[in-house]
Amino acid sequence: MEASLVAAAGIIALAGALFHGVVGGKIYMGHIKVSELLPLTQSLSLVSWQMFTVFLVVSGATLICVAMEPDLALLAYTVLVGNALGAALFSLLGVMGHARLLKLPGMYLMGLTALLGWLGIA
Repeated sequence: MEASLVAAAGIIALAGALFHGVVGGKIYMGHIKVSELLPLTQSLSLVSWQMFTVFLVVSGATLICVAMEPDLALLAYTVLVGNALGAALFSLLGVMGHARLLKLPGMYLMGLTALLGWLGIA
């Protein structure tokens, strides 16, 4: 196992979580608050947005733990599959009529996390 690649994947996920949760959250909620969505829909939208932040935190923390303790490598697989599938979802939806998704950093963040993590534990 190459712990430095796993640690890099974890740091990328944690940095992404910080940016997504704080900066992205402010921008996103600014747009949602001025929309014509119902209050409940606005609240559910906020939860959905921040659940991605939570996913990034869990991914990052898990990968950092695995980098520090290689015997826990099995824990990384679900996180890496989740990131790879998330990147694939961004890509699939992007080519199926939601091209704006391809301009957002989410696909690249999740893809890079998955790639570095896989290379590190392979």
